[in-house]
Amino acid sequence: MWRKFRPVIGSQILATIIIASIAAWIAGLHGAISAVLGGLISIIAGLVFVLLTARNKVRSAGEVLLVAFKAEAAKLFLAISLLLLVLALYQEVVVVGLIASFVVSILIFSMALFAGDKT
Repeated sequence: MWRKFRPVIGSQILATIIIASIAAWIAGLHGAISAVLGGLISIIAGLVFVLLTARNKVRSAGEVLLVAFKAEAAKLFLAISLLLLVLALYQEVVVVGLIASFVVSILIFSMALFAGDKT
């Protein structure tokens, strides 16, 4: 499971760095911090998804779906909670940088579904 997500997490980190650099150029330090926070929120939520799915040993297709739905619900809840927390606590947040980095990172995470399982 981890083999499939490691390159995706690396891509999320790279995208977050690129977006943070652009945000820093456009909006300064707070733009960069906002973009980093947006990427980190997505990365952390994705890691929770991976942890929840990797620790379950399922035996049927129904169990696979149940575990996937529970992990996705946990990921979504955590991501929304962290976004709201950042928006509430970080007074100088640059919302465009935060959301742009978050959305790109979430889209990159979905690429793991299409990553081949090389053994």
